[in-house]
Amino acid sequence: MSKPESTSVKRISLLALGLAVVGGIAFVWTINFGIEITNTLEFCTSCHTMQTNFEEYKESRHYKNNSGVQATCADCHVPKPLGPKLVTKFVAAKDVYHEVMGTIDTPEKFEARRWYLANLVWKRMEASDSRECRSCHDYANMDLSEQSRSARSRHSAAQDKGQTCIECHKGVVHHEPSEPDTNP
Repeated sequence: MSKPESTSVKRISLLALGLAVVGGIAFVWTINFGIEITNTLEFCTSCHTMQTNFEEYKESRHYKNNSGVQATCADCHVPKPLGPKLVTKFVAAKDVYHEVMGTIDTPEKFEARRWYLANLVWKRMEASDSRECRSCHDYANMDLSEQSRSARSRHSAAQDKGQTCIECHKGVVHHEPSEPDTNP
């Protein structure tokens, strides 16, 4: 092989490598941008069926409180670590699908499936040991002496038993749905 051909192959290889790096960076940036946009309160509440959830959320301490710290939908429903975050985003695409297909596109249809949907979220939260809750609330950081006697007793017992937050705190932000009547 002559020198000009060898130089040409090296240049093409470097160009291909450079394009792959730039393409990879663009891909990662695009994915990150998509995640950031879909983690906003505005995006989460843009569907008609989420308006009920949004109204409930606005009544909670996670929306408005004396410290001014606000936890948004993504803070509670989207993990911080990249792997679980990507899985959650992939799984959440089904919600968009059901909105578009008309399965949950009205408040009435959403309410009819609410018990089922809430249980999916609760099971996911239990499986992750309430990971998203613990990004703000952690037993190790709780000043139990500042809590009511009941809360102090319950949190202490829950910590000793290794309980997860969602075991006791269903319905903190969203109204806890009633279990459907299974009798025909």
